[in-house]
Amino acid sequence: MMASMKIPRKLALSFLLICASAAIVMIVFFMNISMIRSVTDQNNLSQQVHSKTLTLETALLRQNSQLRGFLVTGDKTYLKSYDEGRSEYDETSVELEKLLTDPALLDALRKSRAETLAWREKWGDRLIADVKAGRREEAQTEVRTAGKAVLVSAAVLPLRAIKDAQAELIEKNSKRQETAIATATTVLILGAVALIGIAIGLAVTLSRIIARPISQLTRTMADLAAGRNHVEVPATARGDELGDMARAVLVFRDAAIAKEASDAASAKGEAEQKMVVDTVSAHLGELARGNLTATITADFPSQYAVVKSNFNEAIGSLRDLIASLMEATTSIRTGSNEIAQASEDLARRTEANAASLEQTAAAVTQMDQRLKATAAAAGRTVESADGTMATVNNGRSTADEAVQAMTRVSDSAKGIDSVIEGLDKIAFQTRVLAMNAAVEAGRAGEAGRGFAVVADLVSALAMRAEEEAGRARDQLTATQTDIVTAVQAVQRVDGALADISSGVGEVHTLLGNMAADNQAQSSAVTEISAALGAMDQSTQQNAAMVEQTSAAARNLASEVSTLAEQASHFQVGDGGGARMSRMSPARFSGAAKPLPAAAVPALVRSSAADDDWQTF
Repeated sequence: MMASMKIPRKLALSFLLICASAAIVMIVFFMNISMIRSVTDQNNLSQQVHSKTLTLETALLRQNSQLRGFLVTGDKTYLKSYDEGRSEYDETSVELEKLLTDPALLDALRKSRAETLAWREKWGDRLIADVKAGRREEAQTEVRTAGKAVLVSAAVLPLRAIKDAQAELIEKNSKRQETAIATATTVLILGAVALIGIAIGLAVTLSRIIARPISQLTRTMADLAAGRNHVEVPATARGDELGDMARAVLVFRDAAIAKEASDAASAKGEAEQKMVVDTVSAHLGELARGNLTATITADFPSQYAVVKSNFNEAIGSLRDLIASLMEATTSIRTGSNEIAQASEDLARRTEANAASLEQTAAAVTQMDQRLKATAAAAGRTVESADGTMATVNNGRSTADEAVQAMTRVSDSAKGIDSVIEGLDKIAFQTRVLAMNAAVEAGRAGEAGRGFAVVADLVSALAMRAEEEAGRARDQLTATQTDIVTAVQAVQRVDGALADISSGVGEVHTLLGNMAADNQAQSSAVTEISAALGAMDQSTQQNAAMVEQTSAAARNLASEVSTLAEQASHFQVGDGGGARMSRMSPARFSGAAKPLPAAAVPALVRSSAADDDWQTF
C-alpha cells in the first residue's frame, strides 16, 4: 500500500503523524503545566491566609498577655505592646478578609473580629481604663473572679478553624501538584520516546521506500550510461513518482536495447540518448548528495520529455517533504524550548517558595523556643510565689504565737497586780497592828517599852513594804502599757503579712494564667512549625520533580535539534529557505541549555555523523 502511494502523500502522512504526536504531547504537557501553575498559585494564597491567620492569633494572645502584665505590675510599657498587637490584629484582619473567598471562612473571620471587639470592650480596654484611674486592685479582683471568661478563646477558635482549613487545602493542592508533575514528566518522557521512535521508524521506512530505490535507479542509469543495456530496472511496479522514474528508465533501457538490436538508429539519436542519460544520471547524483534543487532544465527530445517531467515532479515532491520536515522540527523545537523555559521558571519559583518556607519555619521555631522559655520562667516565678506565700504564712503563724504569748504575759501581769494589792493590804494591816501594839505598849508603861520598840520596827517595815508595793505597781503598769503597744505592733505586722499574702496570691493567680497562655501559644506554634516543615519538604520535592521535567524538556529539544540538523543537509532552494528564514535560530535566543553528551541517545549521536541516503 505504501509503495503505491504518491510520495507527497507518504511524506504528508509521515509528518502528520509526527506533528499529531508532538501536538498531543505538548497539549497534555501544557495542561499539566497549567494545572501546576494554578495549584502553585492556590498554595501561595493558602500560605498567605495561613500566615495572616497565625498573625491574628498571635496578636490576640499578645493583647491578652500584655493586659495581664499591666494588671500585675502597672507598668505602662505593657500598653505599648498591647496597642501594637491591637493595631496588628485590625490591619491583618482587613487584609485577610480581602484574600478569603469561602463564605464559611469569611463568617469565621467576622465572628473572630466580633468576639475580639467584644473582649476589648468588656475586658481589655475597660480594665486598662480602671487601672489608669487608680482601681488596679478592683480590676485584679475582677479578673480573678472572672476565671476563663476573661480569656480570648472565643476569638481564637474561629481563627484556628480557618488555619486548619488552609492547612488541609495546602496538603490537598500539594498532592495535586505532585500528581500533575508526575503526569507531565511521564507524558514528556513517553512523548519524547514516542517521537524519537516515530522519527527513527519514519527515517528507516522512507529510506527503504524512497532513498534506496533512488540509489538503485542511479546505479541502473550509470550502468545504462556505461553501455550495459541488459540491466534489471527496479521499482517499475510502484504507483508513485519513483515508479514513474523507473518506468522512464525502463523506456531508456528498452530503447537502448532496441537501438542496439536494430542498429538502425542514427548518430543523432545516439547523441540525444546519451545526453538524456548523462543529464538524468548527473541529476540523480546531485539528488543522492542531498541537493533537492537539482531539477532538469535542459531541453529533452520529445520522446524523452516524460522522463524530464516525471523526474522534476518527483524531486519537487521530495523537496516539499524535506522543507515541511524542517518547518515541523523547528516548530517542535520551539515548543520544546518554551516548555523547558516554563519548567525552569516554575522550578525557580518553587525553589523560592521552598526558601521562604524554610525561613518561616526557622522563625517559628525560634518563636516556639522563646515561648517555651517564657513559660518555664513563668512556672519558676509561680514556684517562687508559692515559696513566698509559705514564708508569709509562717510569719503570720509566728506573729500569732507572739500575740498569744503577749496576751499570756498581760494576764500574768494582772495576777501580779492582784498579788501586789494583797501585799499592800497586808502591809497596811500590819502597820495598823503595829500602831495598836504601840498604843498597848504605852499603856503598859515601863514593862511594854521593849514591845513598843518592836512595834515601831514592824510599823516601819510595813510602811517600807507599802512603798515597795507602790513602786512594783508603777513598774507593772508601765510593763502592761508596753505589752499592749507590742501586741498592737504585732497585730499590725500580722495585718501587713495578710495583705502581702493576699497580693502574692493575686500575683500567683495572674502568673499561673500567663503561664497557661504561654503554654497554649507554645503548643500552637509547635503545631505550626511542624506543618511548615512538612510544607517545606513537599515544596522541595516539587522543585526536584520540576527540575526533572525541565531536564526531560531539554532532552526533547536536543533530540528535535538533531533531527533538524539531519534535515538541514538537504538543499531545498528559495522556497524552503524562505520557510527556514521565518524560523531562523535568532528566534530561539531563549532556548534551553544543551544537555551533556551522556544524556543524548547514542542512536541520535551516531546518526548525526552520516549524510548518506541510508541514514535518511
